[in-house]
Amino acid sequence: MAAPVDLELKKAFTELQAKVIDTQQKVKLADIQIEQLNRTKKHAHLTDTEIMTLVDETNMYEGVGRMFILQSKEVIHNQLLEKQKIAEEKIKELEAIFPGILDSLPWTTCLCPHQTIPLNALEVVDLNLILHSLYGLYFSVLP
Repeated sequence: MAAPVDLELKKAFTELQAKVIDTQQKVKLADIQIEQLNRTKKHAHLTDTEIMTLVDETNMYEGVGRMFILQSKEVIHNQLLEKQKIAEEKIKELEAIFPGILDSLPWTTCLCPHQTIPLNALEVVDLNLILHSLYGLYFSVLP
């Protein structure tokens, strides 16, 4: 005989599942942004390293939109250093967001050991994949 479904708990679980999916998307987006900023920083560093091997009086062209502007080596060097600094600051900002994203989930209200939420096996598998990939947690199916 099937246990009666507590609609309030089922609703709480559904809300939790939606928040987990939202959090997962935010974490993935932040990871992608951090990877892109790391590539930008590395590219600027490598370019700056190559530029520094040139003679100090060397003039270079800076790409601006669809045109090029003649600049001195020192101006280009300063721009590349600024680009690296900005990328590093943005990476730190994004990394500071992670704890806030993860703390937004109401784990204490929905994952108490004395509360059980009747689910079908597919819902448990889906939620376990999400929770384990994000937090290393598992829901168990009660007999």
